[in-house]
Amino acid sequence: MATSATLAEANAAASDAAREARAEVLQRTRGKDKKEDGDKPISRRTARASTSTEEWYKFVVDVWLTDLNSTEFGVYKRSRNRAKSRQFSSDMDIYAEVIENGQRTGLIGFRKAPWKENTGMNRRLIFKLFTKSLGWRATMDLMIGRSLQLTMGARGLPVTAYSINTDDDDFIIYLERSAFKWPLMPEHFSFFLMRDGKPEYFRLQRAFINIGGDYTLYDQNNNKIGYIDGKIYSIAGKWKCAVKAEHAEKKLLTTLKLFSGMIIFNRSARWHLWRLWKEVLAGRLEPKLEQQESDLYKNPRRVR
Repeated sequence: MATSATLAEANAAASDAAREARAEVLQRTRGKDKKEDGDKPISRRTARASTSTEEWYKFVVDVWLTDLNSTEFGVYKRSRNRAKSRQFSSDMDIYAEVIENGQRTGLIGFRKAPWKENTGMNRRLIFKLFTKSLGWRATMDLMIGRSLQLTMGARGLPVTAYSINTDDDDFIIYLERSAFKWPLMPEHFSFFLMRDGKPEYFRLQRAFINIGGDYTLYDQNNNKIGYIDGKIYSIAGKWKCAVKAEHAEKKLLTTLKLFSGMIIFNRSARWHLWRLWKEVLAGRLEPKLEQQESDLYKNPRRVR
């Protein structure tokens, strides 16, 4: 029969064993939590940042200062680029890259000859969006005929109109500057996308205080769903863009990427339209469309 002293010693040993087992379990649990949480506890600020990242789809359009870039530089580089894509013409100038999640995912270029060498109504902007390996994704054309028509109707206020043709869509996207603009007030651009057979309308409004080229994207219910933030201290041009995750589908992102690449040409395009309007109004310029643009206006149902 166990004495009282023996029972007391047994109870003490059991308590010590229980404490050691408890400590071991807690240590093992803490080690597991630490490993799963990346060795740092998740703060409330980090949680808010994580939620913010999930709510917005972000990308950057970064314009290069010179043509000395890895895409074009080299003796045979341009010919190899042309071989990669039929859309990469001999006068194509790659001037910007698209960065998503810290990685280059796309390239933006424009055709130099129609803009730098042509004059009058033959002078127009043609942008192209490529993948990082130069696979064609979309083309955006400045439609001189349509733009001049809208500028005439706005009595000389330059109204630029662009058509966007993507690689996987049956519909052309038309992006136009609004003719309803008072002096010193911000400009607006609008476009619509076809989704499930129905149009969805969008509006881009330039900021009142605008140095770097900032725009806010609104949906058809006037809800803010995205933004384009131009960096003031960028030498050539850099735009940080974001779209709410529920709206971040491919056609909208493609439109915003091309629009961001167009911003550095926006002022010169407006001046070009204003000069064309003055020349036509004075009778010094006979309107005539360049053949490639003329083809874009042809009736798709015409008898061929």
